[in-house]
Amino acid sequence: MARIVILGSAAAVNDADHDYTHFLLIGEQDSPILVDAGSNPLGKIKNLGFTDDAVQDIIFTHFHPDHVSGLPNMMMHMWLQGRTAPMRIYGLHHCINRIEDMMAAFDWATWPNFFPVTFHRVTERDNTFLMENKDFIIHSWPVKHFVPTIGLRIYNKHNGKIFAYSCDTMPIPTLPDLAYRADILLHEAAGEGFGHSSARQAGEIASEAGAKSLYLIHYHVWNQDPTPLPEEAAETYEGPIHLCKDGDIIEF
Repeated sequence: MARIVILGSAAAVNDADHDYTHFLLIGEQDSPILVDAGSNPLGKIKNLGFTDDAVQDIIFTHFHPDHVSGLPNMMMHMWLQGRTAPMRIYGLHHCINRIEDMMAAFDWATWPNFFPVTFHRVTERDNTFLMENKDFIIHSWPVKHFVPTIGLRIYNKHNGKIFAYSCDTMPIPTLPDLAYRADILLHEAAGEGFGHSSARQAGEIASEAGAKSLYLIHYHVWNQDPTPLPEEAAETYEGPIHLCKDGDIIEF
């Protein structure tokens, strides 16, 4: 069975117990897929029993520090450990262009014997094919944040289950399409306002989409207690609700 491992659950201000929101998607046959890069993805991936070259696909949802800042250190780590396996990086043009600029600032082109890296730019349109491997078919949807951002709809090829991820977004009319009848909806809960959603709004989206379960992520932790968020979401959604924590493993 596929697994989603929550490597980080915090919004843009993290703390000692909550890294920035990012997760690992693990299938039954192919290499795992990393979605965004928090403070130290490789350290957590190693604790799951994977080698430094196991991850060969990274999806970046948007170019904000809490979602991309772990990449330069991760790339340097893998290079210093002698990685030779290729790396494929996916994202919107806006994000990939800036990632290339960020890595150029570190002169990564001069690092000798660097492993192959290819960039794959995704069109900013609803239900856009992003990638496929032996385990998953992944499509992306533009969502509404401060910069161009995508949410993800992930199809498990072995059992037909759907995992939907809102990423950072305020409620928009296309979110129920992204999450339509998803077995798992992973939705942000940073609070109502431009570019973000409250737990209550996440519940509304889950209800409208007919999602079978709701997982809350990307919430505030600095001097704030996130434990009331599931109760808030329950005001608008009657299905099972979970508050994600770093290290959680979700099967689908």
